[in-house]
Amino acid sequence: MSSPQELPANWEKTFTATTAEQTHAFGARLAEVLQAGDLLVLSGELGAGKTTFTQGLGEGLGVRPGIISPTFVLVRIHPNLPDGPRPGGPDLVHVDAYRLGSAAEVDDIDLENTMDTSVTVVEWGHERVEHLSDSRLEIDLHRAIGLGAIGLGSAGTTGFAAEGASAASASLDFDGEDTDEPRTIVMRGYGPRWPSVPELGSPEGSSPC
Repeated sequence: MSSPQELPANWEKTFTATTAEQTHAFGARLAEVLQAGDLLVLSGELGAGKTTFTQGLGEGLGVRPGIISPTFVLVRIHPNLPDGPRPGGPDLVHVDAYRLGSAAEVDDIDLENTMDTSVTVVEWGHERVEHLSDSRLEIDLHRAIGLGAIGLGSAGTTGFAAEGASAASASLDFDGEDTDEPRTIVMRGYGPRWPSVPELGSPEGSSPC
């Protein structure tokens, strides 16, 4: 039997974000369709916007603010806020697996104990966390610099307006780099939880590219 890691993606969708606010807003909208037990695997080079995306995700889930990279502690848990936009919703577990060399080391931090009640977001989780769930969303964030054309504005991509992002997102950077260059966000769905692309909606003023 094939392992979850070996199974092909059900679908792949590419989006564009030209500012940190748009990356933040994309995360916030994705949060609306997430539920407890969902696993997200984030990939992207330094400064690609992984933390900015996760901050938007946390805002949409209505969890305790203050999301930063968990590099030095491996795991940060942000509990759901009873007065937030999704009271009674899932917590957010934010993991940085960069310094974890294998799936066995991931098992040592006991993510299984929180999976059922949380949305689990793992940075650098490729080939480390696929065994945790039979379904996952893989989200790759790419910077425009050094990537050539990367298909921005091409058929099949979708632009997202910044409308709907919080005022606080204006001060957010891309994982420590204060740039507003375009990002390409590639999302793939695996397993029975994600048979088709989630309907994220588009804020007023945005349109398919």
